[in-house]
Amino acid sequence: MHQEAVHPARRTPASAVPPSGTAAPSEPVPAAQDHTTSTVERGSFCIARCSCGWSGPARRSRDLARDDARRHETSA
Repeated sequence: MHQEAVHPARRTPASAVPPSGTAAPSEPVPAAQDHTTSTVERGSFCIARCSCGWSGPARRSRDLARDDARRHETSA
């Protein structure tokens, strides 16, 4: 039996999958929650994330990811 090697970067860790019930990026988030945003780099991509569970799309531009985070904070 030959098993094909799985590249570790292609696996999605459980921590990368948002928990069920979190708001999608286009949905408004209740104002009662605390929103602390940051950016996370994954390879050549940058992703905006929030303490409420929201995450923006993967961007090659850090500036665009930071803009996503700012827009999320102001819309919340």
